[in-house]
Amino acid sequence: MPGVRRVREVRCPDGTLHGYAVRCPACDAAGLGHAHVFAARTADGRGWSFNGDVERPTFSPSMLATCTYGEDGRKTVCHSFVRDGRVEYLADCTHALAGQTIDLPAFEDP
Repeated sequence: MPGVRRVREVRCPDGTLHGYAVRCPACDAAGLGHAHVFAARTADGRGWSFNGDVERPTFSPSMLATCTYGEDGRKTVCHSFVRDGRVEYLADCTHALAGQTIDLPAFEDP
């Protein structure tokens, strides 16, 4: 039985690697329903480092995702570290999981 995949590769239209997606339970619960994509580290040092483990991923540095949505223009902040297959939500998050650490959910098989 294959292991649990908590990371999916994201590819550009030409097939080159763009980065890695992880599901975000906090953004799902807030009704935003999207994954966070960590851009692959480039030769010049831009992007995130990834330990290569799809079951227990670690990315560095932290991910700061912000968006404005709704008719009232609500701003949301999702700031986290992904370490050893767990997501650590920082205190500046505007969602209910701020300050908590939880397991990253797995992606369903296609």
